Amino acid sequence: MNENNLAIKKIDNIENESIDFDSLEKQLQEDLTEQLEELDILKSNAEKIGNPDTLGEVVLNVVWEQVINQIGVVAGEDFIAENRGLKLDLRKDAHIQTTENFANGKIASHNAKIDYQQRYDDWQSNFKRDENGEIIKKYDRIDKVNKEVLVDGYREPYDKGRRKGSAAVHMDETISVGEQVRDPAANAHLTIEERVKFDQSDTNLNPMDASANESKRDHNAINWLESERNGQKPAERFNIDEKQIREKDIEARTEYKKLKEEGEKRSIEAGKQSQKEEAFRIGGKALRAVVMGLLLALIKDIIKALVAWFRASQKNFSSFIEKMKEAIRIFFSNIKRHLCIAADTLLTTVLTSILGLIVNLIKKAYLFLKQGYKSIKDAINYIKDPVNKNKPFEILLLEVGKIITGALTVGGAMILGETIEKLLITIPAFAIEIPLLGSLASILGIFFGALTSGIIGAIVLNLIDRRIAKKQKRLNNQRQFQKRNKVLLAQEQLINVSEQDLVRTKSENISNINERHRLAKEIIERYINQKDDEYSDNSLPQKTNEDKFNDIFNDLNNM
Repeated sequence: MNENNLAIKKIDNIENESIDFDSLEKQLQEDLTEQLEELDILKSNAEKIGNPDTLGEVVLNVVWEQVINQIGVVAGEDFIAENRGLKLDLRKDAHIQTTENFANGKIASHNAKIDYQQRYDDWQSNFKRDENGEIIKKYDRIDKVNKEVLVDGYREPYDKGRRKGSAAVHMDETISVGEQVRDPAANAHLTIEERVKFDQSDTNLNPMDASANESKRDHNAINWLESERNGQKPAERFNIDEKQIREKDIEARTEYKKLKEEGEKRSIEAGKQSQKEEAFRIGGKALRAVVMGLLLALIKDIIKALVAWFRASQKNFSSFIEKMKEAIRIFFSNIKRHLCIAADTLLTTVLTSILGLIVNLIKKAYLFLKQGYKSIKDAINYIKDPVNKNKPFEILLLEVGKIITGALTVGGAMILGETIEKLLITIPAFAIEIPLLGSLASILGIFFGALTSGIIGAIVLNLIDRRIAKKQKRLNNQRQFQKRNKVLLAQEQLINVSEQDLVRTKSENISNINERHRLAKEIIERYINQKDDEYSDNSLPQKTNEDKFNDIFNDLNNM
């Protein structure tokens, strides 16, 4: 622009210098267009001064994020409720009960097919404990191991309906009840009915001399046969068939092992099925939450379009349909953003199902911190913006105060919402659960918390705007005035260049005409001053005056 001004100022003083007026005029026209566009921007900014719509949009977005977050949290809580109060756990050990884990008290509590916790509790109830709750053990010299001491009555389920024999000959259990009761594999993978059925089967029961049976008790049959008392083994002391007992022991233990292996296979199959069902359960909850979130996003766009339709001057069915189509177009144009929100809802659902309500607190804290960080960042960027560097310091502080007020309003909406929810939840009528949205108290808490905080924030912003609006408008008016002056100057320069171009063209035309007149004069004078003796040569035809004028005319045309 400065170069153009300099060029224009020099035009009056430069007569012979070659200037590209066409390029200069084009540049000035572009500058004028740019100045007019900047003027329109200033007018637009002037209309926004003191407008609290920005705060409303911020509060609306935060409330929206809370609602979407609530959908994920509620879906996670619903999963936990349907999962027998258990949080999501798809690990193998949570569903498939192993003998080792059962023995160590690590229960596959998520297995919905078999109640291993009940089996473990029933198993542990058979053992005596000391004052510290520790199981009492006693060394068995025949089996050469420390055995858990059993409580009185541990045999009761096994003795019901069992064949006991006579006073002289008892029906001995090849694998004793004591051994079965202490066996973690049998208690983990077999029901009490299965264990009793095996114990009372012909495979396990064996007629034995009463005295020998009293001596054997719950020892391992083979270990008992190998034991000695006063230098004699049981086969020597009692009337028993050692070979038959050994064969019977092999038969019983083979059947017992097979029975436990089958039970373990059932435990694995039940665990896999339970694991699959839990995975489908959380998948269904997460999918419903995602669909609900996308549906609410569409509803949000439709409501905004509906509000715009009500505000419109012309309201008819055709314009209504157009607004609805526009809402749908807006929804799909923002589908990537909606899918990101859906992914966040999915993550919230899964995390809530794993961690519980702590996720809700974390997400709310995250929203609060995110908005606070954004406000601080916006405030810093506002101060650093070159456009604002010439603003009065007071206005800068007040504008930054508006940004911080937005953050505090968001934080207030969340805190008030939480407080209102806790107050309302104590009233039974507000504790009603709404599918996928949570309790009525929670929904009302979010709404009234945002409404109250938003009103307070709007009042504060209005007070701030009242103080700075006049200064902002005055500054804007000054800028518009300066911009108008620049527009007028650009127009004046453009006119000046056009005038100078016209003067230059006129001067060149006049110069050309004068030059032609001078040449014509010389030609005419040359022919008039020619002497007749130039044509005295008799050998040449004599030219008449008419011929001379024709020569003059031809010379003039050839200039």
